[in-house]
Amino acid sequence: MSNAWTVVVFVGLATALLKASGPVAIGGRDLPPRFLRLVEALAPALLAALVATQTFASERDLVLDERALGVGAALIAILLRAPVLVTIVVAAVVTALARV
Repeated sequence: MSNAWTVVVFVGLATALLKASGPVAIGGRDLPPRFLRLVEALAPALLAALVATQTFASERDLVLDERALGVGAALIAILLRAPVLVTIVVAAVVTALARV
């Protein structure tokens, strides 16, 4: 087995162990309110980080290109309370037009 596959198997097992440790540690109890607020804040924070890195990063460089225009157009659509599907289409169209 190559080093890459060893790492893949190790990370897979570690992930499964980490996911299983939560229910085992908590049992049937509810999370304390403090932790519940933290867990609720994690998903939007991770999504924002993903959008930021995919929009403004290219390997180790900070870039401003067509993707930033698409995110800006999506932000405007959100501020205008457009539906999610419309927001996605607006962002894709603006990005595509900027690339042409």
